[in-house]
Formats: sequence, structure tokens, C-alpha cells
Amino acid sequence: MFACIDLGSNSFHLLIARWQNGRHEIVERFSEKVQLGEGLAKTGQINAAAFARGLSCLEAFALALKRYPINHLWAVGTNALRIASNANEFLAQAANRGFDIDVVTGLEEAALVYAGVMSALPDDGQSRLIVDIGGGSTELVVGCGARQLQAHSMPIGCISWRDRWFSGALDDADVIAGLLHDAALASEQVFLTVAGQLASTPWSEVYASSGTAKMLSSICSQRVSPGAPPSGVHLSVLENLASDIVAVTLNPKLSLRGLKNGRRELILPGWSVLMGFMRANGVSVLNFSPAALREGMLHYLVKADQASDSPLRVLRGH
Repeated sequence: MFACIDLGSNSFHLLIARWQNGRHEIVERFSEKVQLGEGLAKTGQINAAAFARGLSCLEAFALALKRYPINHLWAVGTNALRIASNANEFLAQAANRGFDIDVVTGLEEAALVYAGVMSALPDDGQSRLIVDIGGGSTELVVGCGARQLQAHSMPIGCISWRDRWFSGALDDADVIAGLLHDAALASEQVFLTVAGQLASTPWSEVYASSGTAKMLSSICSQRVSPGAPPSGVHLSVLENLASDIVAVTLNPKLSLRGLKNGRRELILPGWSVLMGFMRANGVSVLNFSPAALREGMLHYLVKADQASDSPLRVLRGH
């Protein structure tokens, strides 16, 4: 059996799967909102509370792993562990708990995301743009089948954007609306820095993965077809959400169909980042991919097992 642990800047994930007859079967998924990147953009460090939450989550994962005959385990750290000045302290504490974590670069993270999303799509010769909005970074990949044509890792994510734009008092509708507008405009400027390069490799479809995309896809899908699962985001629907997002932020008692309470604090930055991406790249509609980085890790973990090598070396040789 195989186990993949993704230590993201917002959430930690554990995926357990078995490989049978040339394909994987997901056995269990665990996810916990750790927010390891909380305040990181301002201080440059993983703060004490986030540090403790991260270690506590790994201890819970260790208990879950004991319930299964795991043959191959791979743990990967992303943006927070790439940039935090005290990342090595966290990695050492994790090692003391039995977890040797590979910290991947932004482009390696993009490769994992791409492999994960493509694992759930047909290899039909279509060129696709994949976007994965994380807590501290956003990965962009254009590819066709197994071939990545270009990749970028952008310094923007839902946690860093929350800390930058929405960490103050949010008790006035006009103030919130102004911040939302400015945050989306700033996000658009970030994505415009690579929009020309992305446009040089035309794509026929856009897929978005991970928590922010799932949250906004769920909300937008409810607008189009109540009761429908998260399927994608239309730019026009996303734009029309702005006033409702301001309202639910101002009044915690209000609900927004498709928005889970655990994600409420990320609705403002998540909307801003996705809006900036779509506007900068002229994307009017994108599809939601339930497969993401963890499935990409599983892809490389299986390849590594078949090659009797480490998954990180296989990834770097892809």
C-alpha cells in the first residue's frame, strides 16, 4: 500500500491507496486545516501556534498510518516549508516523529499538480491549462497529455493574500468591498507577469484544483444548478458573487449556498486570487478537478517503486 502526505501552507493531507491491476484505488483520505503559512508573509517564520498545529496533525496522521500495512510513504512540503526561516526546525521535529519530508520547489510542485490532475483526465491530445491555488503559492502548468509544455509557480495564495489584504477589521461593507476590489486587482497584476508566456502555448480547456477552486466551484455550481456537485466556475457568476461575499463576511449568521463554515475566512482572498487569474489570462470558464497534488505524488511514488528509486529522484528526472 502507498501513502502520500502533502504538507501545504493551508492544509495537511494524507492519502492512502493500493495499487492493483495497473491502477490505484484510494482507500482513505484525511485532511486537516493547519494553516502552517499563517502570518508567514509578514514575519518570514512559521509562528508557534501553526508550528504546534502542524506537529499535532502529523501525530494524528501517524496513528492513522498504523492502521494500514503501508509499504511506501512519501511526505512533501510546499511553499511554507520552502520560505520559512525556521523550516528546518519544523522538519527536524517532524523527523523525530518518523516523517522525513522532501521540500519540493515551486516547479516540482507544479509537476506534481499536473500529474495529479491529468490522472483523472483522458489522454486525448488536448492542450490544457492547469491552475492550483494553494495557501502560499499558485502553480500554473500548460500541458498536453503527459507532456508539460510550460510551468510557473507564482508567489500568491489564499493564506498569504488573506494576511496581506484582509487581516484588519472587517466590519464595514464599503471597506470590505474596497479591499476585495483592490486585492483582485493586485492579484491580476501578479498573474499578468506570466500571461503572455502562457498565451504562447494555446490551450483548449482550463482545470483548477485544490481547496480554493473547490470552494468557489461549489458556490458557483449552486448558482447554476442547486444541489449540483462542484463542477467549475464561470467568470460572470464569480463576478456576481462579490456583493454576497461582502454580506457573509459582514454578517457571520448569513449563509452562502455551497460555502462550508470552515472555509468562510478564505472566501475573500480565494475570490480575489481566482478572479485575478481569470481576468489576467482571459479565462471565462474553468473546470474543477477533484484530483490534485496528492494524486500526482501517488503517480510518482508508484513509478519510483517500479524503478526501485526514490520518488523525488523520479520526479526530478521526469
